[in-house]
Amino acid sequence: MMSTTPSLPGGTWPLGDRTITRFGYGAMQLAGPWVMGPPADRDGALAVLREAVDQGITHIDTSDAYGPRVTNELIREALHPYPESLVIATKVGANRDAQGGWPTARRPEDLREQVHQNLRSLGVETLDLVNMRMGDAEGPQPGSITEAFETLAALQQEGLIRHLGVSNVTAAQIAEARAVAPVVCVQNMYNLAHRHDDGLIEQLAADGIAYVPFFPLGGFSPVQSEALSAVAARAGSTPMSVALAWLVQRSPNILLIPGTSKVAHLRENIVGAGLSLPAEDVAALDGIGR
Repeated sequence: MMSTTPSLPGGTWPLGDRTITRFGYGAMQLAGPWVMGPPADRDGALAVLREAVDQGITHIDTSDAYGPRVTNELIREALHPYPESLVIATKVGANRDAQGGWPTARRPEDLREQVHQNLRSLGVETLDLVNMRMGDAEGPQPGSITEAFETLAALQQEGLIRHLGVSNVTAAQIAEARAVAPVVCVQNMYNLAHRHDDGLIEQLAADGIAYVPFFPLGGFSPVQSEALSAVAARAGSTPMSVALAWLVQRSPNILLIPGTSKVAHLRENIVGAGLSLPAEDVAALDGIGR
């Protein structure tokens, strides 16, 4: 009997020479508190990764800095050898210190070492996608990305990286990176309450570039949270489900990477993102961040 892959909200998106599910999975929450150390429930972490693939997800987001190395090693243990359809996206540009901080590490030698660390911890010869992370914890910051992106482009030419992306960046940095090498995705903070990239999303969609928002419920004011909760109540759903469903409907180039360490929550996120929002609810949601 032929097995069937469950359908996921939003369908698929072409990422370079690959096609991936728009609904993906972010592995950051699999590490310990403050994204440091091992998970409290290692078996549960492995189970949620396997469930993601069983659900048909073909896009997992990670970084060797998570743990550090914890999430990559969990992914390797749970899923290696990887399905041909699976794209694992990682990011470079920061290390971890003993206090759990994220000091920047963007010199060419830093980036080369981080790429090789990701190769080792994931157990691969080529990384599917590497995002160059700029800015800081406050968000994107002005500054040149050229030298860092040239380093990654050189590693791509060596065959160590398949595709390149950028994270936590300004529109100017995206343009600067694209002048160096093709960019297949942009990963920035964006949600109902933070709409600063609205115009950028439209431009990227026109150019066939994916946009990957992180923190789908981050930075909401109490008033904004109340408005979201009201829509969720009308829909008989949860604020997270509504936020994910809005992102799915916002633009076809938006890829979701919600994270969780629980199988049940992963399933809830998938169902929630498939919620069909009526026009009046979309209008109410659109007003939250404007």
